[in-house]
Amino acid sequence: MRETQIIDRIRGLARVRHPSVVRGIGDDCAILRPRPNEDLVFTSDFVLEDRHFTLETHTAARVGHKALARSLSDVAAMGAEPVFCLVSLAVPAARGARWIQRFYKGFLALADQFAIPLAGGDLARFDKVVVDVMCCGRLPRGEAMLRSAAKPGDRIYVTGQLGEAAHSAWRRPLLPEPRIAAGVALRRLGVVAAIDLSDGLSLDLARLCRESKVSAELSANLPVARGASLDDALHGGEDYELLFAAPSGKRIPAAIGSLRVTPIGVITRGHPGQVKLDGRPIPTKGFDHFA
Repeated sequence: MRETQIIDRIRGLARVRHPSVVRGIGDDCAILRPRPNEDLVFTSDFVLEDRHFTLETHTAARVGHKALARSLSDVAAMGAEPVFCLVSLAVPAARGARWIQRFYKGFLALADQFAIPLAGGDLARFDKVVVDVMCCGRLPRGEAMLRSAAKPGDRIYVTGQLGEAAHSAWRRPLLPEPRIAAGVALRRLGVVAAIDLSDGLSLDLARLCRESKVSAELSANLPVARGASLDDALHGGEDYELLFAAPSGKRIPAAIGSLRVTPIGVITRGHPGQVKLDGRPIPTKGFDHFA
């Protein structure tokens, strides 16, 4: 099957539309017409064969789901609502049109869940599967949650449970669920500092602290997933939960919908990026491509 035929099939699968997207698949560029008094956020994430998945552990549909979920998780961490996405996909010759179609079905099933249109992208051949997803989100001007906005005295919270992905990796990789609704709810509550947990609590919290020029003190009150270890919860990664900081006087609910929210520590003064657990510094052992 030729590239134009594959693109026609993808266009048929990508049924979701958004009023801000004037032109989508079919032109050299997508055209976006933003609303007045809103900020747009953009993020891009790779998903690489034998780095983020293997073809033995992930079906084509699971690769598609994970590729979009990673970028949507970044949008959630800003407190934004998704507007559109782009995906560039390179596959080996051994992965034919059927594998590609299944990839897009998994990708678009998640896109449909959040009513986000696929506005374009690219297709190519390569030695391994390489995916690059770009997502655009929107929110009221000046209200984005940032890594750089945490202050000493803020309490640290996390959504959901930690360590489940690391604990489950040897059995069956989980399908990450982006916390879009929780991110929007937190932004509306007035939370201004957040990050998504993709590489591990210890590493991602250290990143937030470095950007905010603060330290963090964690308590033993971590919501460790059933069957997971404390090490899984601290360093495992792939949780795609939201970590955020809020002033001690701000009322944060114990749950957003059915999603649990747990206070796990406090932002402190000290060496930027240092994270302690029960008074002792902990290493940042999460996933780092260049470590």
